[in-house]
Amino acid sequence: MTITAADIRREVKEKNVTFLRLMFSDIAGTLKNVEIPATDEQLDKVLSNKAMFDGSSIEGFVRINESDMFLHPDLDTWTVFPWGGENGAVAGLICDIYTAEGEPFAGDPRGNLKRALRHMEKVGFKSFNLGPEPEFFLFKLDEKGEPTLEVNDRGGYFDLAPTDLADNTRREIVNVLTEMGFEVEASHHEVAIGQHEIDFKYADVLKACDNIQIFKLVVKTIARKHGLYATFMAKPKFGINGSGMHCNMSLFDYDGNNAFFDTEDPKGMQLSETAYYFLGGLMKHAYNYTAIMNPTVNSYKRLVPGYEAPVYIAWAGRNRSPLIRVPASRGMGTRLELRSVDPTANPYLALAVLLEAGLDGIENKIEAPAPVESNIYIMTQEERKEAGIRDLPSTLHNAVKALQEDEVVKAALGNHIFTNFVEAKKIEWSSYAAFVSQWEIDNYLDLY
Repeated sequence: MTITAADIRREVKEKNVTFLRLMFSDIAGTLKNVEIPATDEQLDKVLSNKAMFDGSSIEGFVRINESDMFLHPDLDTWTVFPWGGENGAVAGLICDIYTAEGEPFAGDPRGNLKRALRHMEKVGFKSFNLGPEPEFFLFKLDEKGEPTLEVNDRGGYFDLAPTDLADNTRREIVNVLTEMGFEVEASHHEVAIGQHEIDFKYADVLKACDNIQIFKLVVKTIARKHGLYATFMAKPKFGINGSGMHCNMSLFDYDGNNAFFDTEDPKGMQLSETAYYFLGGLMKHAYNYTAIMNPTVNSYKRLVPGYEAPVYIAWAGRNRSPLIRVPASRGMGTRLELRSVDPTANPYLALAVLLEAGLDGIENKIEAPAPVESNIYIMTQEERKEAGIRDLPSTLHNAVKALQEDEVVKAALGNHIFTNFVEAKKIEWSSYAAFVSQWEIDNYLDLY
């Protein structure tokens, strides 16, 4: 449904909206906002794309002498948050960023994804759909309101209350998301203690990425209301599973058909030639795009054997040990699932890169290797080498080095985002590498 400026003006009055959040994402994927009073004068400015902010204050955006930037709201992202207070309701719009010269800003992750979608249309496809599966942990707050690493349940996969003491928190999150227009498909406790997953229905990739950003905001807000802290950190606790964000992807043509589905597939998997080539592109660039899918030092503490996270570059049907699998659904539900992505990834950057990697496979007819249906976790290193299975990067340092060697991935990010992302990650790694951890103290202080 298309939302108009008149619809927004009407809802502001009907729902007593007093403040408006103009939201956008920085290169790291952090949701930022400029909050303004929802007066007629300010609404006029917002709806005519004249709302401004200081871009030099956002890490990785622009220098101080280029600071004036404009926020162009996407009216279809209009939402009134189901919380507020005596001062009225708060609403939000997700915005694209433009320069003072009226051009799309090259450092805007959302605008960068739009650029990839324009390429997709030229190749001959109408839409790229994404069904994300974000996981998160709920931790208790201390007496000062600061997060701890103490979970508030001892539940496991699909457990119910009273084992899952966060049941009411998760239920309220689902209710709020539903009220905001999300189609929630599943909500359950995950494998690790304190870990949860809420899956919402697939959508075209731009809307899906917007939904991920709003989803994180809702989860953190409702968790606080219940005296808990929600974190999307990839591996907050040693010895248990980390949090992923599996990405289910499919391409659709201009006739509304799923371009990944083909009943005449000679390989018997009912996948189309397009699907196999897209898969070939994903596989070819997998090692090099890992820094975007797993962008923090901590991300690589999740990508280790023994905790169900993918470690090896391979694909399969129902086998869950490889990097990419093809879920059983066919017809309109045919899709490829990338399992390495974690929720610290900037969704706009991650999906722009995955789309361009897949399009590279289609345009250059990149053949996917044979599927691996055996459990890779129990294969020896020699067996994996013989099968042509490569490990994912083991550190952020190695992943960033690999990122710099892939022209397709670099082009998918654009020069501005690529340069600033690499610079930020090199600084992050240097800071981590110089830090003396408790593990080092425990293992070396007495020994030496």
